[in-house]
Amino acid sequence: MNTPVTLTIDQPLYDRLHAHLFPGDGDEHGAVIAAGVAETARGTRLLARDVFLARDGLEYVPGTRGYRALTGQFVAEKADYCAGERLAYLAVHCHRGIDQVGFSSDDMASHCRGYPALLDIVGSAPVGGIVFAQHAVAGDIWTREGRIPLSNVTVVGPQMRRLYPFPKARPHAAHPIYERHARLFGDVGQAILGGLKVGIIGLGGGGSLLNEWLARLGVGEIVGIDPQRIDPTNLPRVVGATRWDALTFLTTSRCPILRRIGERFASRKVHIARRVARQANPNIRYDAIVGDVLDEATARRVSDVDFLFLASDSIQSRLIFNALVHQYLLPGAQVGVKARVDKQTGQVADISVASRPVLPFPGGGCLDCHGWIPATRLAEEALTLMERKAQRYIESDEVTEPSVITLNVLSAAQVTNDVMMMFTGLYLDGLALKHQLQFAREREWSWVEPQANPLCLDCSTSSKSRRARGDGARLPCRMPFEP
Repeated sequence: MNTPVTLTIDQPLYDRLHAHLFPGDGDEHGAVIAAGVAETARGTRLLARDVFLARDGLEYVPGTRGYRALTGQFVAEKADYCAGERLAYLAVHCHRGIDQVGFSSDDMASHCRGYPALLDIVGSAPVGGIVFAQHAVAGDIWTREGRIPLSNVTVVGPQMRRLYPFPKARPHAAHPIYERHARLFGDVGQAILGGLKVGIIGLGGGGSLLNEWLARLGVGEIVGIDPQRIDPTNLPRVVGATRWDALTFLTTSRCPILRRIGERFASRKVHIARRVARQANPNIRYDAIVGDVLDEATARRVSDVDFLFLASDSIQSRLIFNALVHQYLLPGAQVGVKARVDKQTGQVADISVASRPVLPFPGGGCLDCHGWIPATRLAEEALTLMERKAQRYIESDEVTEPSVITLNVLSAAQVTNDVMMMFTGLYLDGLALKHQLQFAREREWSWVEPQANPLCLDCSTSSKSRRARGDGARLPCRMPFEP
């Protein structure tokens, strides 16, 4: 295996493991991580789903060829569990030290004795050993194709952390155009942003703002997904869109044939977004995907991003986004604006602006647990236009809601700042990223307390949930059409 191997673990699980490994006694302790597996263009991602803490003296005991070792029974039980759940098996222990760590010769010898047999037990998933210091980690990962060191561990939480075997070299000074950025979060922070890969689902009003701001922050790579072309009504709120993009000389024509030609050849929203991003940052890598995230092949294109945004209106896209966040342990955020107009009077009833961070653990902001993926709306969206008319879900062929760019700004600005703060270490310890609502007409802000359903199929620790399953579970996408 020549591709990098990394481990991702959510903050609560990491805190639980770290407290067990470093209780303050300076001794060695052990555990096992069961992890999902995701194969991507960036390498193999191991996704921590469960942590089994070995009890000192009972399951982690003095070794015959080394200082301490997991008992054979404990190893067998957890290996059988990983095999049954199609998860990777990772044995964990700790060494003294702060920011640098490595395996001892006894450790490496034990790997050679035990891991070939464990590979036969676990099946197709990797096995390996991981050793932690206080702020460092090293790993030795075994697969049927070969053996490779663990590149790093990412801890997903309000403060994103990345742990390595030893301290990384300090980056070069940031490019002079980012000098004002570096005054806030330093050259290190700018280098971190430059290494990020960010996904955006939906490049309309809110998504186009996210797209430009991320490019101007110096984010290194953006994956944009949107199936739609621009139309004249999008021009006031899609950043960088022009009348030429919308072919308004055709799309506003009184001639139906000319209008159809204009609608067919107008620019794709995602191509406009790519142009805007490259104007802001000529060095950015941009993957412009003309596609629908409801298709699994498209959805998996963002399974390896460092942060995922949802700026699409549909409930089905929320379902897929929420699944991606939890199945692949991706931090993310949903943005949206709701302006409700009374159909009888035509008066504006209320305007709400939502910024919803979602982190992949119970209480992390799961959209389903907060009631933002109602089953009735999912069923409604799954119907054809004629079926919706027959069941009187809609009263006309097109139902469009009000949309104004300044309201989109309120929603998008907060979550863009979240990305900047989370990855550059500016957020304070213990911060909870709660969902945030603004009621624009009243100029009032509201924060939503975290919700967690213990049986949630996305975020929970239930055996049936998709959390950290990686490629071992299907996303809830529509089935591909077979003629």
